[in-house]
Amino acid sequence: MRLQDEPDIPAQINIVPMIDVIFAILTFFIMSTLFLTRSEGLPVNLPKAATAQTERPAQATVTIDKNGQIFLDKQVISLEQLENGVRQKVQPQQQMMVVLNADEGVSHGQVVAVMDKVRRVEGAKLAIATQKP
Repeated sequence: MRLQDEPDIPAQINIVPMIDVIFAILTFFIMSTLFLTRSEGLPVNLPKAATAQTERPAQATVTIDKNGQIFLDKQVISLEQLENGVRQKVQPQQQMMVVLNADEGVSHGQVVAVMDKVRRVEGAKLAIATQKP
């Protein structure tokens, strides 16, 4: 016995799971872009240079703030301890990039003294951070 009076149920597409998937993907992309920012040093006003080039990611950062304080990877260090501090970070048989972030108000003599200490460490390559005008 067939019931011919029953109406056909129209086909429905439920879009709620699709919206959930889209929001999950959107959340993934938003969270992943937050981790793309590099924070290598303390904020200083870098001098401007038209010939500045972007170097590969640094393994160690030496920062000289406007007050003349020296930091090695965000930790205060004296000029006398800087050479040993960098030497401890150098891996044997590998080159290490040391980026020097010096505020433009710091005296030239102090920057040269820091550069001299870093250059004494074998395997450490020195780069000076600038920003384009």
